[in-house]
Amino acid sequence: MRERAFDLGLWLLLCVPVLLKSDPDDGGSWTGVAVGVALLGGCVAASRRWPLAPVAVVVAVSLSSALELFTASYSLALLAFGYLAGRRQEQTRAALWLFGAVAAAGLLLTAVTHASLGQWFTLLLTLALAVVAPWLIGRYVRQYDRLVRSGWELADRMEREQAAVADRERLRERSRIAGDMHDSLGHDLALIAIRAGALEVDPALGPAQQHAAGELRRAAADATARLRDIIGVLREDDAGAPTTPSGETVEELVSRARASGLSVSLAPAPVPTLPGMSGLALHRVVQEGLTNAAKHAPGAAVSVAVTGDGPNVRVRVASGPGSTAPPGLASGGTGLVGLDERVRLAGGSLTRRGAGDGGFVLEAVLPRNPPAPLPAAPTSARELDRARREVRKGLARAIWIPLALLGALGLLMGGVAVWTQAQSYLEPEDYAGLRIGQSLKEIAESAEDWPARPLDGPPQRTPAEPPGVDECRYYRSTMLAAIPVYRLCFVDGHLADKAKVP
Repeated sequence: MRERAFDLGLWLLLCVPVLLKSDPDDGGSWTGVAVGVALLGGCVAASRRWPLAPVAVVVAVSLSSALELFTASYSLALLAFGYLAGRRQEQTRAALWLFGAVAAAGLLLTAVTHASLGQWFTLLLTLALAVVAPWLIGRYVRQYDRLVRSGWELADRMEREQAAVADRERLRERSRIAGDMHDSLGHDLALIAIRAGALEVDPALGPAQQHAAGELRRAAADATARLRDIIGVLREDDAGAPTTPSGETVEELVSRARASGLSVSLAPAPVPTLPGMSGLALHRVVQEGLTNAAKHAPGAAVSVAVTGDGPNVRVRVASGPGSTAPPGLASGGTGLVGLDERVRLAGGSLTRRGAGDGGFVLEAVLPRNPPAPLPAAPTSARELDRARREVRKGLARAIWIPLALLGALGLLMGGVAVWTQAQSYLEPEDYAGLRIGQSLKEIAESAEDWPARPLDGPPQRTPAEPPGVDECRYYRSTMLAAIPVYRLCFVDGHLADKAKVP
């Protein structure tokens, strides 16, 4: 429906110049109007399937009316169909062949009708401004749309890939959390099995109690084995054995980093104790901050601060620029994406930013109590909206800048055309002062502003020249109209006849 409405509006718009030329006193006729309206309707209907066909038809109709290709009735149609051809045509070779054929046909018509080369040059100029330039703009818009569409497809694919990578890192971090829980839970189950084993051999208990204690010991051992199997399935194939001591505190982590050569300070001491996942997340934040300092700011001084903030605990790891990397500090393995997931699962928030001196700051806020509901994962809605606005601005620039350049070129060519006409313009006062029998030299000396050169030849459908004259020269009688013209005929270099001919 939208395409039909567009085609109908385009057809009505292109018919306006044809209807304006319906006055017989203006060289038009209702028959010509009817033919033109029907012709434009067929061209609009065929423009979607055969984009170049309307261009060829309108060019042919224009050439039949004026060799210069410029007609008041069909100039707007040339612009419109030229743009639509560039916008809708996939290949460019057929359009180039058509433009070359129009130029060759114009040259042939110039030779057949004995017209001047100036008219052919005018045809080329009209072809360039009214057909080729809109076609180029259409091609540019088509390519730009394709580029934008490809860019969005690439951006969507990259966003999906980044989301997949982030999901994979989150799964890795959850597997790591499961491993941490295995360490603590396995330790507890082992203690239960040991205590149950002691009860199983305690002589103070009866056989029934010893048997129950044995079943408890075996159940704890089986639970430990099943837990180990489950964690083994979750663990990655290339994941090695953990190198961090189980149950390591933040003070022990900082001491181990300091022993490896990292200049690190901890304040205040002792560090507040957090239960469950918050405590594990606190350990991981400090570990990742120290690892990043060793990797990206070697030799820099690192400060670790863990402070209470009401129901939350704030941990901050800051590092400045450095030059020497200390050896022996193990990496956290999953990076900031996994760390962000661990802090998020603990109900906290993580921020990281660069420092003004070239270092970095890693901050996390962790709850003392059980985790709050997980915040929603961040989206890129604002970035997507901003990118769309930039695309719309770029598309507007892509349309209006070429149109402005085309308008400037048209004004320049119009100025050149007016200047060229002025070179052949004969003032009415100078024409009235001409006398039969004057020589060319006398005429040029008597006129105040004699034209630099005459026209290349008589306009079309001018009356026949007087018999017996050697030559006739034609000059413009007005600046903006091709007719009427002044005709000066000479015999033996003297003026023999002068007339104003239509």
